[in-house]
Amino acid sequence: MRVLILVENLPVPFDRRVWQEACALRDAGHEVTVICPQMRGYTQAEEVLEGIQIYRHWISGEAGSLGGFITEYASALWGEFWCAVKAWRRGGFDVIHLCNPPDLLFLVALPFKLLAGVKVIFDVHDLWPEMFEAKFGRRGIMYWAVRMAERCTLALADVVIATNQSVLSAVKRRGKLRDDRAFVVRTAPSRMNTSAPVDDSLRAGKKYLVGYIGVMGNADGVDYLVQAAEHIVKNRGRKDVQFLLMGSGPEHAELLALRDRLGLQDCVSMPGRVSDEFLCRALRSIDLGAACDPINAYNDHCTMNKVLEYMAFARPMVMFGTVEGRFSAGDGAEYVMENSAAQLGDAILQLLDDEPRRKRLGAAGHARLTQDLNWERSVEQLLAAYRAA
Repeated sequence: MRVLILVENLPVPFDRRVWQEACALRDAGHEVTVICPQMRGYTQAEEVLEGIQIYRHWISGEAGSLGGFITEYASALWGEFWCAVKAWRRGGFDVIHLCNPPDLLFLVALPFKLLAGVKVIFDVHDLWPEMFEAKFGRRGIMYWAVRMAERCTLALADVVIATNQSVLSAVKRRGKLRDDRAFVVRTAPSRMNTSAPVDDSLRAGKKYLVGYIGVMGNADGVDYLVQAAEHIVKNRGRKDVQFLLMGSGPEHAELLALRDRLGLQDCVSMPGRVSDEFLCRALRSIDLGAACDPINAYNDHCTMNKVLEYMAFARPMVMFGTVEGRFSAGDGAEYVMENSAAQLGDAILQLLDDEPRRKRLGAAGHARLTQDLNWERSVEQLLAAYRAA
């Protein structure tokens, strides 16, 4: 089949899930094209990478406000539609694969479905209504517009795939989907260099190194981790812990300012977006990984990439006890069951001071990832979804 994948919020190959899906479809013999935004250092408008055609379009920027969301999504829809027209003129496609958020990409797929009979697969990365509510803390006319967009996408889709069973259950209920049209495709990493060299310089002379990798937005809870670092340094008097917070996002500048206001420049490094090579060295070097996504209705449904990446490197974790977080990590993490920076900091210290437990948790997480949540199983489900479509 000729497959067109649309993703709005990250470019490829930076978006690991989308890139792994594209490569799996290519390996299965399909012809794959991906449309994504120009961002995060990936600005080339067109390229062929590992046999996959990529079109990238201009986008207004990552939104941090309601007005920013409207501008971002309007520019994205315009760019993705014209890239889809270009892909259609150059060879066409049989399946259009929509990766959310947002749930507005059905507007790009609609004319191709109605006029050319193209099949539509809806790849649910996040429950967008819950994401919207968590970000803005309220419901209103825009929230209900988001719910309507989700409903329209579910109605248009021939097949739905989701990152986990929790998300799939929600969209099956909302879209009244049959079991043979709904599949779980998890996001276990498959292309990371887990044998990268350890880099002790990242410790900045400290005994322990705590790592974070992920988006830095106001729904990701990185402020909890910065405040937990303050609690460890100032309230617990620990000077032997270094924090390495990797990633970028709309709140990165504000988080840097928070770190500086708290006087944590000497113990919290925030390099922004890092290369794959740096990331793998860092994950090999940390003593534990932190997942600070707060417990709420949105995060309870999310499988966080960072959690699976810590598990791939056999690193123990401290994390807030979201429902899907606990399912993914299993016995590989220490859970904090309240959104509290102080409790997060204390849990980090307790695990740092217990090396045998760190080793047990790291080994348990790695075993769970490789045995139960591995990417090969997800590829089987992905290909089954395409057969169904």
